[in-house]
Amino acid sequence: MRPPRTSVQRREGAGEASAELVRLFREHHLNLARTALMIVGDRATAEDVVQDAFVEAHRRIDRLADPDRMLPYVRASVVNRCRTVLRRRRLAFAAAREHEPPVWSAESAVILGEDRREVFLALQRLPRRQREALVLRYYLDLGEAEIAEVMGIGRGTVRSTTSRALAALAKHLGEQA
Repeated sequence: MRPPRTSVQRREGAGEASAELVRLFREHHLNLARTALMIVGDRATAEDVVQDAFVEAHRRIDRLADPDRMLPYVRASVVNRCRTVLRRRRLAFAAAREHEPPVWSAESAVILGEDRREVFLALQRLPRRQREALVLRYYLDLGEAEIAEVMGIGRGTVRSTTSRALAALAKHLGEQA
């Protein structure tokens, strides 16, 4: 059993963890924002989700001293925050009116391109869990074990969800052709 850490050791560890979190932000922020965009459907909300996930990770930096656990923690936080956004949206729009797809700005249209936009719109038509599985698998290129960890489901469920999602996505894209 290790002796308890002193306050100086905790500060030094937190400083190293903060530096690692900054490195992760620089290296993964764009991919996480794109992932969130694919799930929530608009850029501003996606950027807010990612920023909030990193702020929360920084608040809990003393619990995230293991650098190997930081990225999975932030990924899971982004996905969970996207779920919260979608849940709140669903409640707000159910009371007010039907949700309309986001208006595409010129910048967003250029970034996604027309083909990617069609896939993006078809992806938005999938159920939340299927959309998350496809984004994590094919956009972030995560393996089954990592997806299962981020989504909080079993590996077999990842396989079946991904399979059903691909079939539904093909159907949606076929309807547009």
